[in-house]
Amino acid sequence: MYPYLLLIHILAATVWTGGHLVLALGLLPGILRRRAVGELTAFEAAYEKWGMSALIIQVITGLWLARIRQPDIASWFTAEHFPSRLIQLKLALLAMTLLVAIDARLRVIPHLSEQTLPAMALRIRLVTLLGVAFVVVGTSFRTGSWW
Repeated sequence: MYPYLLLIHILAATVWTGGHLVLALGLLPGILRRRAVGELTAFEAAYEKWGMSALIIQVITGLWLARIRQPDIASWFTAEHFPSRLIQLKLALLAMTLLVAIDARLRVIPHLSEQTLPAMALRIRLVTLLGVAFVVVGTSFRTGSWW
């Protein structure tokens, strides 16, 4: 079961992180230059169902994988073992991602305009960096290192 869960988790991470990298590095610079709020909202509308589905799949499979790796959930919150520290870091990254996303959804998106576009760009960049950090920490389960 573990290899299949891991594959699903990695595919979902590819969609989540890859989509944010495309947005942050490929589309966002031009959107900011042109102040093209409509282009950003069009991308978000097209990507949101895929991205949010991928994030939900990552959370479910990630918790399942963590439970397989460390069956005692209490051990997730101790610093005894390297996998426990990685689980803690993944949970912290998830919490930060959710905080940034909630902040964007409640404070920026309802008032998205040319003036608030830089604030949204900051949140996009933060979520992208957090996504990349998820990938780095995730690969550390296999490599045993922080890079």
